[in-house]
Amino acid sequence: MTLKKINCFFILACLLLASPLFIFCQELPTTKTFTPADTVRTVEILPGVRKLEYRKIDSVTEIQILAGNVRLKQGNSIFECDSCVITKRLNLFEAFGNVHINDSDTADVWSDHLRYLTDRRIAYLDGNVKLTDGKGTLTTPTLEYDVNTKVGIYRNGGKVVNEKTVLTSEEGFYYADLKDVYFKKNVRLKDPSYDLESDSLLYNTGTEIVRFIAETLVKDSSGRTIRTREGHYDKRSGKAEFGQNPIITDKDIQATGEKIISDDSTGITQIFNKGIIVDTAANRTVNADTILDQKEAESFLAYAKPLMIIEQEGDSVFVKADTLFSARLSDLYGKTDSTIKKDTIQGVNIIDTKTKDSTDRYFEAFRNVIVFSDSLQAVCDSLFYSFKDSVFRLYYEPVVWSNESQITGDTILLFTKNKKADRMQVFKNSFIASQVQPEIFNQVRSIRMDAYFIDGNIDSVRARGGAECIYYIQDEDSAFTGINQSTSDLMDVYFKEKELQRVVFRTQVKGTIWPMKDKSPSEMRLSNFKWRDAERPKTKYEMFE
Repeated sequence: MTLKKINCFFILACLLLASPLFIFCQELPTTKTFTPADTVRTVEILPGVRKLEYRKIDSVTEIQILAGNVRLKQGNSIFECDSCVITKRLNLFEAFGNVHINDSDTADVWSDHLRYLTDRRIAYLDGNVKLTDGKGTLTTPTLEYDVNTKVGIYRNGGKVVNEKTVLTSEEGFYYADLKDVYFKKNVRLKDPSYDLESDSLLYNTGTEIVRFIAETLVKDSSGRTIRTREGHYDKRSGKAEFGQNPIITDKDIQATGEKIISDDSTGITQIFNKGIIVDTAANRTVNADTILDQKEAESFLAYAKPLMIIEQEGDSVFVKADTLFSARLSDLYGKTDSTIKKDTIQGVNIIDTKTKDSTDRYFEAFRNVIVFSDSLQAVCDSLFYSFKDSVFRLYYEPVVWSNESQITGDTILLFTKNKKADRMQVFKNSFIASQVQPEIFNQVRSIRMDAYFIDGNIDSVRARGGAECIYYIQDEDSAFTGINQSTSDLMDVYFKEKELQRVVFRTQVKGTIWPMKDKSPSEMRLSNFKWRDAERPKTKYEMFE
């Protein structure tokens, strides 16, 4: 046997006897067997190491030093580095320079330096640490990586880059198997479409889904902001869900509710349970249990106890119905070359399609419509309001109350000026009644009525077309002196201090003045008279019921 062969044999024998935990990747003696647990715990030194030496530190501690193309294996994990020191007694090895861990093809980790506990299979890395799961890449100064659980932990700041999305935080937990990252403390996310700030956040690099688990502020590229404590955002689909009363602010519009679902692809935002949309530019608030808002069309649909509040100084208007809808007037009537569109009912100018302003809006209310303001109240089956001409259009058995007067007809148009009632047009079966005392009513009916208001209070009414009236004549002490029952093709009704004062007949009149003793109040009723005070909202608080 040559001297060279004797030396090789001696080195191999020393390695096998002195360090049974760290062995070369050679055929094991047939007398030695390993259980699966042994295989997992065993760290193999793979072929190719350029330098290997032993050093004895003390009587019980011996180290192995490897240098040049170092490759170690434990289970399915491969460790590579420029050099390393193995301490068997401490179940430890330390790696230096170009450190790389390939963990079962689940994750790859790089660093300048590594301390690895072989029995617990935990790696402590520092210096230019980088971890990737094939989707996202984490960089951090220091990292603790558990090979068993595939979990990486950083506590000195870290950054995860996934395509164009960048997330940073002071602390984080990287679950390589699940591709989940749990960010903690001073979390920041930057993406071409939005920025995010939070204290805690979950992000999956595979699905690109962000989960909100703490107070979070999101600002998208359009300037819209979202505040939420719960929910998720799917970057691929553009769909998001926010919980725990999130708040979305988009320029002059703010929306909130117990839960909000948003879809960037359609631009539709759905608000559920105690939903509120506040438009500060239009001084308008909408409440409902369900609200659908379409950003591009600037429209919304509200149902399940919807309520709209048009705020104005001193006398806000409340509108309640089964369903509320609002959108742009220009979209309703179509965009044409004509400058002016005409309303089909009374021909007033509605919108100049060449002009873009805040009045290019309308809203509709459907079924069980109730309108309340301090000076005027109304109910009807459906309502249309244009912000361009400030007209409320009430359809199907509408009723309008102004102080002690009740006005009904087939269709009612209420014109407002400076946010107060200015005039009213009543079409077909027009009827106005005022209660003087219980069961005593002044009444006027005709085909058409035009009412006029001063400071929001009814001042006069012109009735034309088969006009009839019944009104109680009173002296200066308000004592009843008789009942005027007359007909005329045209008559004017005047009010004073919010009560009917007198009736003036403009064309040939026919009628009778009855002594009070000759007629009971129940007899003095015009055709189609119906006192509907029970339907009248008495306070604004009823609108929230």
